[in-house]
Amino acid sequence: MDVRLDNKVALITGGSLGLGRAMALRFAEAGASVAIAARGKEALDSTAAEIKKITGDDKVTAHACNVADAEEVQGLHSNVVSQLGPVDILVNNAGTSQRGPFLEVSDELWRNDIDLKLFAAIRLSRLVLPSMQNKRWGRIINVLNTAAKAPGAEGAPTAVSRAAGMALTKVLAGEAAKHNVLVNALLVGLIDSNQHKIKHEKSGSDSSYENFLEQMAISNNIPMGRVGKPEEFADIACFLASDRASYLSGVAINVDGGRSPVV
Repeated sequence: MDVRLDNKVALITGGSLGLGRAMALRFAEAGASVAIAARGKEALDSTAAEIKKITGDDKVTAHACNVADAEEVQGLHSNVVSQLGPVDILVNNAGTSQRGPFLEVSDELWRNDIDLKLFAAIRLSRLVLPSMQNKRWGRIINVLNTAAKAPGAEGAPTAVSRAAGMALTKVLAGEAAKHNVLVNALLVGLIDSNQHKIKHEKSGSDSSYENFLEQMAISNNIPMGRVGKPEEFADIACFLASDRASYLSGVAINVDGGRSPVV
């Protein structure tokens, strides 16, 4: 099945590493103009250079931005529109894993997590929706995790922020569908990412990174017996962003190798 995003402008937050990088490259391969946003300029520039090999200089922009800050979000949107045009596809992918015993999670950590994972998605969605509605075409993909459906003990604040993101997905889907703006969520399980590489390096283990991932799959009882690849996640996101997914809205899809206890 040929999945194309020709003549579409995609904005991906958390777009410099891991899942964001994989989605940016996949969207570019499908013909989209791509704007990536993240905090780290070095990683942003590296990923932008990779994308330019696929799309050319005029179809990719990189933006150093803290999406937890309302003013920076406004500036990000304005810059993307001025350089590439109105956003057709928004992927809210920014976020890191924050979790611990409930009594040890401070107000500051709660606020920071909600600003980064929930309010960033709220603010960006509010900015891109008017042009999507006017064109009667748009896609919003909220990248969450499986704890949004099945939170465990010591999962705060991330599990709570992500659960709120799933509720936001459903609210937006219900309001935007009449304008042919489709809103969905992808729920991440264990997928090879930069944070796992860092964890492996800090562990001081003599085993290879590949062995580290294999042991992770075993200890977490992943039915498929392996950790996922960023490219596998990116393929699903690209499908959701395309016309091939034209009758799919308001769903939260587990991308976790069957690990989640709920559908």
